[in-house]
Amino acid sequence: MTGWVNAARQVLRWLIFVSMRLCYRLQVHGRQHIPRHGAALVVCNHVSFMDALVLGGASPRPLRFVMDQPIFDSPWLKWWFQLVGAIPIESERRSPGAIRRALDDVSEALRQGQIVMVFPEGRLTPDGEIHAFRRGLETILARDDVPVIPAGLAGLWGSWTSHHGGKALKKCPKRFRAPVSLQFGPALNRLDADDMALRRFLEARVRALKAAADQDLANRR
Repeated sequence: MTGWVNAARQVLRWLIFVSMRLCYRLQVHGRQHIPRHGAALVVCNHVSFMDALVLGGASPRPLRFVMDQPIFDSPWLKWWFQLVGAIPIESERRSPGAIRRALDDVSEALRQGQIVMVFPEGRLTPDGEIHAFRRGLETILARDDVPVIPAGLAGLWGSWTSHHGGKALKKCPKRFRAPVSLQFGPALNRLDADDMALRRFLEARVRALKAAADQDLANRR
Protein backbone atom coordinates (compact mmCIF):
# COMPACT_ATOMS: atom_id res chain seq x y z
CA MET A 1 0.00 0.00 0.00
CA THR A 2 1.49 3.32 -1.08
CA GLY A 3 2.18 6.08 1.40
CA TRP A 4 -0.45 8.47 0.07
CA VAL A 5 -3.16 5.79 0.21
CA ASN A 6 -2.27 4.99 3.81
CA ALA A 7 -2.29 8.70 4.69
CA ALA A 8 -5.65 9.19 2.96
CA ARG A 9 -7.15 6.27 4.86
CA GLN A 10 -5.87 7.67 8.15
CA VAL A 11 -7.51 11.02 7.39
CA LEU A 12 -10.75 9.32 6.37
CA ARG A 13 -10.71 7.22 9.55
CA TRP A 14 -10.46 10.42 11.60
CA LEU A 15 -13.27 12.10 9.64
CA ILE A 16 -15.47 9.02 10.07
CA PHE A 17 -14.71 9.00 13.80
CA VAL A 18 -15.78 12.64 14.12
CA SER A 19 -18.91 12.02 12.04
CA MET A 20 -19.95 9.03 14.13
CA ARG A 21 -19.46 11.06 17.31
CA LEU A 22 -21.74 13.72 15.90
CA CYS A 23 -24.40 11.24 14.75
CA TYR A 24 -24.41 9.05 17.86
CA ARG A 25 -23.59 9.18 21.55
CA LEU A 26 -20.96 6.53 20.95
CA GLN A 27 -19.05 4.76 23.71
CA VAL A 28 -16.17 2.52 22.68
CA HIS A 29 -14.63 -0.02 25.03
CA GLY A 30 -11.56 -2.21 24.48
CA ARG A 31 -9.85 -0.21 21.72
CA GLN A 32 -6.54 -1.38 23.21
CA HIS A 33 -7.28 -4.86 21.87
CA ILE A 34 -6.72 -3.64 18.29
CA PRO A 35 -3.02 -4.35 17.63
CA ARG A 36 -0.87 -1.32 16.84
CA HIS A 37 0.97 -3.21 14.13
CA GLY A 38 0.42 -6.30 12.00
CA ALA A 39 -2.50 -8.14 10.51
CA ALA A 40 -5.72 -8.97 12.30
CA LEU A 41 -9.31 -9.89 11.56
CA VAL A 42 -12.18 -8.08 13.29
CA VAL A 43 -15.54 -9.89 13.51
CA CYS A 44 -18.75 -8.23 14.70
CA ASN A 45 -22.51 -8.67 14.72
CA HIS A 46 -24.32 -6.90 11.87
CA VAL A 47 -27.14 -4.55 12.86
CA SER A 48 -27.30 -1.74 10.30
CA PHE A 49 -25.70 -0.21 7.23
CA MET A 50 -23.82 2.15 9.57
CA ASP A 51 -21.94 -0.65 11.34
CA ALA A 52 -18.82 -0.48 9.15
CA LEU A 53 -18.57 3.28 9.68
CA VAL A 54 -18.96 2.95 13.46
CA LEU A 55 -16.28 0.26 13.68
CA GLY A 56 -14.02 2.00 11.16
CA GLY A 57 -14.16 5.26 13.09
CA ALA A 58 -13.73 3.57 16.45
CA SER A 59 -10.66 1.58 15.43
CA PRO A 60 -7.28 3.24 16.05
CA ARG A 61 -6.17 1.88 12.67
CA PRO A 62 -7.92 1.90 9.27
CA LEU A 63 -10.10 -1.15 8.66
CA ARG A 64 -10.68 -2.78 5.30
CA PHE A 65 -14.20 -4.15 5.37
CA VAL A 66 -15.81 -6.86 3.27
CA MET A 67 -19.09 -5.75 1.71
CA ASP A 68 -21.71 -6.83 -0.84
CA GLN A 69 -20.77 -6.15 -4.47
CA PRO A 70 -24.07 -4.37 -5.35
CA ILE A 71 -23.49 -1.83 -2.58
CA PHE A 72 -19.83 -1.46 -3.55
CA ASP A 73 -20.92 -0.67 -7.12
CA SER A 74 -23.09 2.26 -6.03
CA PRO A 75 -22.46 5.04 -8.60
CA TRP A 76 -22.35 7.68 -5.86
CA LEU A 77 -20.15 5.85 -3.34
CA LYS A 78 -17.91 3.48 -5.28
CA TRP A 79 -15.03 5.98 -5.33
CA TRP A 80 -15.19 6.20 -1.55
CA PHE A 81 -15.36 2.42 -1.06
CA GLN A 82 -12.34 2.04 -3.31
CA LEU A 83 -10.39 4.70 -1.42
CA VAL A 84 -10.99 3.13 1.99
CA GLY A 85 -10.06 -0.28 0.60
CA ALA A 86 -13.42 -2.05 0.88
CA ILE A 87 -13.35 -5.61 -0.42
CA PRO A 88 -16.46 -6.47 -2.48
CA ILE A 89 -17.93 -9.96 -2.43
CA GLU A 90 -20.55 -11.35 -4.82
CA SER A 91 -22.58 -14.56 -4.72
CA GLU A 92 -21.33 -17.52 -6.73
CA ARG A 93 -24.70 -17.68 -8.47
CA ARG A 94 -24.27 -14.21 -9.91
CA SER A 95 -20.54 -14.41 -10.55
CA PRO A 96 -18.77 -17.80 -10.54
CA GLY A 97 -15.43 -17.54 -8.77
CA ALA A 98 -16.39 -14.31 -6.97
CA ILE A 99 -15.98 -15.73 -3.47
CA ARG A 100 -12.51 -17.07 -4.27
CA ARG A 101 -11.50 -13.67 -5.65
CA ALA A 102 -12.77 -11.94 -2.51
CA LEU A 103 -10.89 -14.42 -0.30
CA ASP A 104 -7.74 -13.74 -2.31
CA ASP A 105 -8.19 -10.01 -1.70
CA VAL A 106 -8.68 -10.62 2.04
CA SER A 107 -5.53 -12.77 2.15
CA GLU A 108 -3.53 -10.13 0.29
CA ALA A 109 -4.62 -7.43 2.74
CA LEU A 110 -3.77 -9.60 5.75
CA ARG A 111 -0.37 -10.54 4.32
CA GLN A 112 0.34 -6.84 3.93
CA GLY A 113 -0.22 -6.44 7.67
CA GLN A 114 -3.60 -4.72 7.40
CA ILE A 115 -6.77 -5.18 9.48
CA VAL A 116 -9.80 -6.66 7.76
CA MET A 117 -13.31 -6.52 9.19
CA VAL A 118 -16.03 -9.04 8.38
CA PHE A 119 -19.61 -9.57 9.49
CA PRO A 120 -19.80 -13.39 9.78
CA GLU A 121 -23.62 -13.43 9.77
CA GLY A 122 -23.39 -12.41 6.12
CA ARG A 123 -26.42 -10.09 6.27
CA LEU A 124 -28.15 -7.50 8.42
CA THR A 125 -30.05 -8.99 11.33
CA PRO A 126 -33.78 -9.15 10.54
CA ASP A 127 -34.84 -9.07 14.18
CA GLY A 128 -32.08 -7.43 16.21
CA GLU A 129 -30.62 -10.75 17.35
CA ILE A 130 -27.30 -12.34 16.39
CA HIS A 131 -27.73 -15.12 13.84
CA ALA A 132 -25.47 -18.07 13.08
CA PHE A 133 -22.04 -17.27 11.70
CA ARG A 134 -21.36 -18.58 8.20
CA ARG A 135 -18.53 -20.91 7.24
CA GLY A 136 -16.46 -18.35 5.34
CA LEU A 137 -14.79 -17.37 8.60
CA GLU A 138 -12.97 -20.70 8.89
CA THR A 139 -11.91 -20.45 5.25
CA ILE A 140 -10.26 -17.07 5.86
CA LEU A 141 -8.40 -18.29 8.93
CA ALA A 142 -7.35 -21.55 7.26
CA ARG A 143 -5.57 -19.43 4.65
CA ASP A 144 -4.12 -16.83 7.05
CA ASP A 145 -3.53 -17.59 10.72
CA VAL A 146 -3.97 -14.10 12.17
CA PRO A 147 -5.37 -12.85 15.49
CA VAL A 148 -9.13 -12.39 15.57
CA ILE A 149 -10.62 -9.49 17.53
CA PRO A 150 -14.30 -10.10 18.37
CA ALA A 151 -16.60 -7.11 18.77
CA GLY A 152 -20.17 -6.54 19.92
CA LEU A 153 -22.31 -3.62 18.79
CA ALA A 154 -25.56 -2.36 20.33
CA GLY A 155 -27.81 0.66 19.87
CA LEU A 156 -28.29 0.76 16.11
CA TRP A 157 -31.26 -1.60 16.00
CA GLY A 158 -34.26 0.68 15.51
CA SER A 159 -32.43 3.12 13.27
CA TRP A 160 -33.54 3.79 9.69
CA THR A 161 -30.42 1.96 8.50
CA SER A 162 -31.54 -1.28 10.20
CA HIS A 163 -34.37 -3.64 9.28
CA HIS A 164 -36.39 -2.60 12.33
CA GLY A 165 -39.92 -1.64 11.28
CA GLY A 166 -39.28 -2.28 7.59
CA LYS A 167 -36.50 -2.60 5.07
CA ALA A 168 -33.34 -0.65 5.86
CA LEU A 169 -32.96 2.75 4.15
CA LYS A 170 -36.62 2.68 3.10
CA LYS A 171 -37.84 4.61 6.16
CA CYS A 172 -37.48 8.18 7.34
CA PRO A 173 -34.93 8.79 10.11
CA LYS A 174 -36.74 9.25 13.41
CA ARG A 175 -33.95 9.72 15.93
CA PHE A 176 -30.68 11.57 16.21
CA ARG A 177 -27.76 11.18 18.62
CA ALA A 178 -28.94 7.75 19.74
CA PRO A 179 -26.74 6.03 22.34
CA VAL A 180 -24.50 3.37 20.77
CA SER A 181 -22.06 1.03 22.50
CA LEU A 182 -19.19 -0.88 20.87
CA GLN A 183 -17.16 -3.47 22.76
CA PHE A 184 -13.89 -4.92 21.42
CA GLY A 185 -12.66 -8.10 23.09
CA PRO A 186 -9.18 -9.59 23.52
CA ALA A 187 -7.64 -11.14 20.43
CA LEU A 188 -8.17 -14.85 19.87
CA ASN A 189 -5.91 -17.25 17.98
CA ARG A 190 -6.75 -20.41 16.04
CA LEU A 191 -4.98 -22.39 18.76
CA ASP A 192 -7.71 -21.30 21.17
CA ALA A 193 -10.14 -23.68 19.42
CA ASP A 194 -9.94 -26.38 16.77
CA ASP A 195 -11.25 -25.62 13.30
CA MET A 196 -14.58 -27.35 13.85
CA ALA A 197 -15.33 -25.34 16.98
CA LEU A 198 -13.77 -22.04 15.90
CA ARG A 199 -16.87 -20.50 14.33
CA ARG A 200 -19.08 -21.30 17.33
CA PHE A 201 -16.36 -20.14 19.71
CA LEU A 202 -16.11 -16.74 18.00
CA GLU A 203 -19.90 -16.47 17.75
CA ALA A 204 -20.14 -17.03 21.51
CA ARG A 205 -17.56 -14.31 22.16
CA VAL A 206 -19.41 -11.82 19.93
CA ARG A 207 -22.68 -12.66 21.69
CA ALA A 208 -21.05 -12.00 25.06
CA LEU A 209 -19.63 -8.68 23.89
CA LYS A 210 -22.99 -7.66 22.42
CA ALA A 211 -24.61 -8.45 25.78
CA ALA A 212 -22.00 -6.26 27.48
CA ALA A 213 -22.79 -3.47 25.01
CA ASP A 214 -26.52 -3.85 25.77
CA GLN A 215 -25.76 -3.59 29.48
CA ASP A 216 -23.65 -0.50 28.87
CA LEU A 217 -26.61 1.14 27.13
CA ALA A 218 -28.94 0.16 29.99
CA ASN A 219 -26.56 1.71 32.53
CA ARG A 220 -26.52 4.97 30.57
CA ARG A 221 -30.29 5.37 30.52
